[in-house]
Amino acid sequence: MTTEVYLLLGSNLEDREKNLLLAIKRINEQAGTVRDVSAAYKTQPWGLADQPEFLNQAIKIETVHSPRQLLEKLQSIEAEIGRKTTTKWGPRVIDIDILFFGERIVSEKGLCIPHPGIPARRFALLPLCEIAPGHLHPLLLKTCAQLLEECTDPLKVALYDPTDS
Repeated sequence: MTTEVYLLLGSNLEDREKNLLLAIKRINEQAGTVRDVSAAYKTQPWGLADQPEFLNQAIKIETVHSPRQLLEKLQSIEAEIGRKTTTKWGPRVIDIDILFFGERIVSEKGLCIPHPGIPARRFALLPLCEIAPGHLHPLLLKTCAQLLEECTDPLKVALYDPTDS
């Protein structure tokens, strides 16, 4: 049995576009079948302002793995691409977060699904709404579109234009 999962990818070091594409390729090979991919969004850094802007992208996958198994696979992919554990909310080559795992609610050490930051983070909601505006948050019982409408995050999030440096 497969489960529909939404992930958020982020990168603000090295070749950000390449990092996102490589993450999607590795996820498709190792973690689940990629079914949908949002555009990339250029976003101001959240939590720690003094760092380069991020590129963020939401993807939908179907996986046969449990939430914990998927987390372990995603962390392995992050390490493979070159992520190093640094400062909380600091710069990174790649970051892969599980936003939603079907309708599951998981609260374990090191794993909280749905991701608790979703309602407060425009950089997650904008790409998520591109591919899943009607997806219902299983705890808040609001759609992603409703959460975006209510989001008070002031940080700038814009569609990424690769020709605009």
